[in-house]
Amino acid sequence: MRLKFAPLAFGACVVLNLLALPPQAAHAQIRLPALGEAEADSFSIGDEKKVGEQIMREIRPDPDVIDDPLLFEYLQSVFQPLFQAAKRRGDISPEMEAAFGWEPFLVRDRTFNAFALPGGYVGVHLGLIAAAGSRDEMASVLGHELSHITQRHIARSMVASKHQSIVTMAAMLLGLLASAKTNNSDVPAAILTTGQASMATGQLTFSRAMESEADRFGLDVMTEAGFAPSGMAAMFGRLESASQLNDDNSFPWLRSHPLTIDRLSEARLRARTVAPPDPAQSHITEHSLMRARARALMDSAEPALRRMQAQGRVSLPMTDAERLGALYGGAMASIQLRDFAQADAMITAAQGVLAQHAAKVAAQAQGATSGASAPAAGGPTDGSAPERVTVVGTGGPLYPIEPVVARDFELLRVDYAVARRAVPEIVAAEAVVAADRTRPAVIARAQGAIGRAAARDPAAATALQRSTEELQTWVAEHPKDALAWSTLAQCAEPLGLKLRAIRAEAESHAAQGDLVGAIDRLRAGQQQSRGARSDFVEASIIDSRLRELEAERRALQKELRGEAG
Repeated sequence: MRLKFAPLAFGACVVLNLLALPPQAAHAQIRLPALGEAEADSFSIGDEKKVGEQIMREIRPDPDVIDDPLLFEYLQSVFQPLFQAAKRRGDISPEMEAAFGWEPFLVRDRTFNAFALPGGYVGVHLGLIAAAGSRDEMASVLGHELSHITQRHIARSMVASKHQSIVTMAAMLLGLLASAKTNNSDVPAAILTTGQASMATGQLTFSRAMESEADRFGLDVMTEAGFAPSGMAAMFGRLESASQLNDDNSFPWLRSHPLTIDRLSEARLRARTVAPPDPAQSHITEHSLMRARARALMDSAEPALRRMQAQGRVSLPMTDAERLGALYGGAMASIQLRDFAQADAMITAAQGVLAQHAAKVAAQAQGATSGASAPAAGGPTDGSAPERVTVVGTGGPLYPIEPVVARDFELLRVDYAVARRAVPEIVAAEAVVAADRTRPAVIARAQGAIGRAAARDPAAATALQRSTEELQTWVAEHPKDALAWSTLAQCAEPLGLKLRAIRAEAESHAAQGDLVGAIDRLRAGQQQSRGARSDFVEASIIDSRLRELEAERRALQKELRGEAG
């Protein structure tokens, strides 16, 4: 059973989300405590940090909280500009910046949802990425969730329920997370009823004001970050269309969110007052590819993969961005279905589209393209302005494609070659991305080396050694990267670097908040280091880290006992 975060929305006093609940009605203006007021301080930044860290320790190990390097990089490419914009605006105090995690993460769930957690954590369902029409729409959702955090809405919700302790709040949320893993649908309802009945009316009114405030701050933040303000109106329009299927807008005061149609109208009005980005700076981004990637990862059932594969084969008129997205999704699906001939054909076709598009853009820049420009059929596919890409068989000016799009197809070629265990193709694919130092490329090269070892390539040891050194450098700079640590362990083990592999496994556990698992692995490393040929340096590091983590575990246990008392 997958984690179901959607029911944990604002009613649990912790999770504040934009999309999980039905849209709500207009609300009366209610004065909320300012950040510096005593009421907000009754649930301090330190309290919020502790609760957030405890929640993340519980949910990080869940298999549906995923770390896909490409999707996570894309998510960060939207989240980080918003975070920096919020800092420039003064929405984030130095104390809050230092204390909170400011970490987005991905949830393998098909629902159209995102949510904020205490301590600066933002969960994003793959279904949201798959449904969003552009980076700007993604930015509108993340800006909204980030504003819930920066405006201390979690602290304010605690003030609205003065009799609820921090421990009770954390226990309620963790209980809901645990109950979502069971088949008993009555458990979440019982927890909510017991924990919230006495404060339901006041809490709903409070959250309506907060949702509207998050809309306003979110729009300002995304605009400051350089995203098109029309993205928020587009997202609300998408949500409003979806809500018409199952919502008649009845009883708006019994809900926690304003009506989508009201939010849509306000977003459109506010967007008109902001100058749109310069169309001359527009590019075709990787959003179409990441939408397809999210779809392939959120539903790996064979019928869904067959549908994606069929979409990649369709020869209908579409923009180049749409064509690239269809081919990317079709190739991903084909790899998972182990239909390697189709995967190869689609990746090759996509590289042809990229080359043709680049040639047309170059010709346009030289003034060689004839005919008047016109938006492609079907309207924008990404960005703020109409995307001037050609429909198949027509002419007209085009926007250039971001280089990262071509890189993503090269990394997909690595996945394809590794899945086939075709050593020459792995070597050739790795060579294309050899100079790329981004996280997805570092992980992909390591997976290629592991694949070569599995295929019994005589030269695999050299590749494994190179990736081991590269990953060691990476984790030295990013010590909380659990995936990098686990990949390092997979590279080090075949080389006979037993202690390094064990320590990397331990650090992977520690990065996910699993101190017990990390300590167990380090103790196993201590046992291993007693051999005659052990690595003295690694053995010393293991001893030191074991002491550190045991001390951290004792401190955490003491802190929890102190709160409970």
